[in-house]
Parts: sequence; C-alpha cells; structure tokens
Amino acid sequence: MSAPPVLPEVTPAPSVPDSRLRAYGQFLAALFYYFLARAIARRGAMGLAGEAWRPVVEQAMLVFLLVLGFAGIGFALNRQMQPIGQQGLPRRPSWTRELGMGLAVGWSAALTCFMVLVIGGGVAIRLQLGSSAWGWLLINLAFYALATLAEEVAFRGYAFQRFARAVGSAGAVLGFSLLYAFLQAMIMGTTRASIAVSFVLNLVLSTAYLRTRALWVGWGLNFGWRATRALLFGLAVSGDSSHSPVVQADPMGPFWLTGGGFGLEGSWLAFVVLLLLLPALYAVTRDLDFLHNAPELIPGGIPVDIDAAARRQHETAMGAVHEPAAPSLVQISPLPAAPGEVKPADEAMPDEPLDQRPAPEPNQTSPEPGNESIPR
Repeated sequence: MSAPPVLPEVTPAPSVPDSRLRAYGQFLAALFYYFLARAIARRGAMGLAGEAWRPVVEQAMLVFLLVLGFAGIGFALNRQMQPIGQQGLPRRPSWTRELGMGLAVGWSAALTCFMVLVIGGGVAIRLQLGSSAWGWLLINLAFYALATLAEEVAFRGYAFQRFARAVGSAGAVLGFSLLYAFLQAMIMGTTRASIAVSFVLNLVLSTAYLRTRALWVGWGLNFGWRATRALLFGLAVSGDSSHSPVVQADPMGPFWLTGGGFGLEGSWLAFVVLLLLLPALYAVTRDLDFLHNAPELIPGGIPVDIDAAARRQHETAMGAVHEPAAPSLVQISPLPAAPGEVKPADEAMPDEPLDQRPAPEPNQTSPEPGNESIPR
C-alpha cells in the first residue's frame, strides 16, 4: 500500500488582543469610513451617471465601498480570515431561505399597513402600464435592493459588531437605533412619529441580526418593508414617491394614520405595526437562534475511564471477583513394565539418554543359550 499523502501544516493566524477599548476605537474608525464612503459614492455617481441613473449608481458604489472597505479593516485590524462572511454575509446553506423569510416578514408588515389605510380612509390608485414604466420598475427594484443592503452593512455589519464588543449587544442596539433615528431626522419633512418609527425599525433589524448572526433576514425584511410600499402599492417612502413608475397611490385619512406626504414612516400606524413585528420575528427565527447562538460545548476536566470506574464500583459493592487461574501443565509418566515384559527401546523415557536407560531384566522362563530344548 502506498503511504498516505502528507498534508502541509497550517499555521494559525496570530492572535490579536480584543479589548473593549480597542474595539471602541475600531468602531470609531468604521463609522468614519462609512461617512467617507457615502461622500465618495455621491461624488462618483454625480460624475459617472445622469440624473435618472444616479441613485442606482450611487447605491451600487456605496455597497462596493462598504463591503470591501470593512473587509479590509477586519482583515488588517482583527486578522479575520473570512472578513466578508464575518461582517454578516456568510455563504451558509440556508442563506436563501433566511433572505426569503425576511422578505416575507417585511412584505407582511407593509401589507398590514396598506390594508389599514384602505379600511381607515381609502387609497386612490393610478396605474401607468407603458413598457417604459415596467423597465424603470426593474431599475427601481435594483435600487431598493442595493440601498437596503448598504444600510444593513453599515448599521449591522462590522461597525455594529465592534460597538457590541465594546458596550455589549444591548448597548449596541440602543446606540445604533439612536444614531439611525438621528440620521433619519435630518431628512426634510421628518416628524416625531418618523423619528420613533426609525428607532423601532432599527430595533427590529438589529434583533434580526442578533438572532441569526447574519444580515440575510434583516436585508430581506428591510427590502420587503420598503420595496413593497413603494413599488407594489405606490406609497411614498421617506417623502420620496418617484420610485414607483407603475403604481401611484394617495392615501386618505388622518395624518397619524397616513403620515401625509412623508409616507408611512411618519405615521403612528407604522410605529405600532413595527412594534408588533418584534414578537413575530422572535417566533420565525427560533430555529436560527438556536443554531447560531447556542453555546458551544467544550470538553474539560480530565479523561475518565467509565468502564474501569464502573468495575471498581461493582467490586466495592459485591466483593472482588477473582478469575480462575489457568490450569498448570501436568506431565504423565508412562506405566511401569509388567514382570517379564521387555520395554521396547522406543518407549524409553524421552528425557533419558540412551546410555543411562536401565537394561531389561532377564526372562527367567527363557532358556539360556546352549540349553534349548529340542522338541520330540
């Protein structure tokens, strides 16, 4: 048989100290890089694309800068061997199912709000079914996919993980929810309801990451919540109603229910629906939480021989059981020769030499030589 191939030794990556202070410094560096990437993407889109294509190009550049930039920071500062997967985008077998699960949850929340709008005051809908409208619908679908992915990487990716290492998971969720609400408050037309909705939405998305340790569920939820309202129902999203070329909807009813021209982000209806989304999210991610958050069982102590311990316990209770000794070999001597019988030479004792064997006794009945009797 041929010898098995010798595998090369794998040198482990050098360990990097991961103190809370160091993690907080890395969080600040990641936060600074996020704002830098936003500025670069905006400037780059203005120089590369026209006004119609500019939003899609800007979000594509932002996703590229965030994913590769955070991967480089994680590799350089934390020695991450799989920096893209470790920042929340692992290629595990269930990632498509998780993405679909989040999409279903986000679509359900948007559908619930729309049905309440229909029942509470009514919605006026206008349709535009031209071929160009359907083409722009696909482009806007790509815009929302890229925009929500960039948001997840920025607010639940490397920066969030480093801040969670510094202040804990609960502190990171609270801190990033306040940061997200503050950034949303800078948009024109925001109200107290829109700030509260932004805060609760970030709570929901951060919970999705902590329950699954990946961005797939949160990305699908965020995309389903925004794209369903904008592209399927034609509602305004954060005051922008230009991303729905096929469907245009004007809800009617009180401001607290519709959010006015700002959209459902400015309504208390969305605030209540997103709060109710938290227990539903806990229910649908139960298996993923057990799979990715269950503590790893690491063996410790000293090795124990269970069979030997059980044998000693049995002997203590019942008394020692001695196994029977192996029978010793017994050598049987040959029978003595009968009187007058000559022992043949080959039956002599095997352990006696031939010259020391006793001579056979003379037979008294046999005639001596010369005295043989002659028969008559």
